[in-house]
Formats: sequence, C-alpha cells, structure tokens
Amino acid sequence: MEKSLQGQFLIATCGLRDSHFFKTAVLIVEHGKDGAMGLVINRPSSVTVSNALGGQFDLPDIDDLVYVGGPVEPAALFVLHGDPNLCGEESPVVPGLFIATNAEVFEEVLSAVAEGDHNFPCRLYSGCAGWAPGQLEGEIDRGDWLALPASPELVFHDDPYAVWDNLLQAAYRSHRLLPDECDHPEWN
Repeated sequence: MEKSLQGQFLIATCGLRDSHFFKTAVLIVEHGKDGAMGLVINRPSSVTVSNALGGQFDLPDIDDLVYVGGPVEPAALFVLHGDPNLCGEESPVVPGLFIATNAEVFEEVLSAVAEGDHNFPCRLYSGCAGWAPGQLEGEIDRGDWLALPASPELVFHDDPYAVWDNLLQAAYRSHRLLPDECDHPEWN
C-alpha cells in the first residue's frame, strides 16, 4: 500500500456493475495494512431514523433517512457527524467530519438529535463497505474506482442522488490532459 485513502471519496466508474456499488460514492473512513472500510454516502433507504431506532431511543419524529452504508454488516449502525465536541478522542475522517465509533459518542449524537439540536449535520448509516488487504488497491488498478479528496459538504449534500454525478464529473475534470476551454480558441 503506497498511501492511505482515508478521507477520500471513491467514485464508482461506469464499468463497475456490482449492484452494491453501481453509481455510488464511498467515503473511506479507514484504510491501512489490514484493509479498508468505507460508507456509501449517496444511498438513502426508505427507513426513517425514528423508525430504525424507536425501540432503543426515545426519539421525536425525525424525517431524516437511514442511509445504506454498504453490504457488510447490514445490522451495524454508523453515524457521521460534524460536531468536534462529540468526537471523543477520535481524529476526524476529514476536517469537520467525524465518525461515531464508540457507543457513548453514538448515544451523544442521537441524544442531540432527539433534543432537536440540528446545529451540526449528522447521518445514520446501516452497514458499511469493506475490503481485505490489497483488495481495494486491486479494484482501483483495474479501473473500478476513481478517488478524490472528501468534503463534509458532499457527505451531507441535500440531494444525495446528485452526489455521484457531481463527483464523477469532478474526477474527470481533475484527470483531463487538456483544459475544457482555452483562452484563445482562434489560435487553433
């Protein structure tokens, strides 16, 4: 492994036909010698946070949807949030974006949401994406994924269905050999 992809978006290329990852954007939250873990950020489910957690937490009716984070451990829940005061001792995935990795932080984030504190963005994910050591690098080498630096703005984008298109176009622009427009087209 040359360098960690933590804090990067993986953008599924048009040739990736796996139904779990077709037209997805994945935020890599961990990447090291033991493999990688990420969350699909652009697949909202039809389940609301209130319905998903109603039995475990006393939550008001929250219309926010649970997102499908990936096919691995579909019963596991993960929270991405933007409150540095609730991150415990975890370092951010990218500046301004944290993952609740322990039960205490998870509960703090959900309590803040239950109390109506929407001063920070947060999203709940069911399941995750995972890769064995070397597997992700092989998929990138094969051309299944493009990588770009992640940003909280796209993780919490109002239109998750537009995220893949936006990221794919940004990836194509960043890999262009020639500019889209030239200053003096008449010189051609």
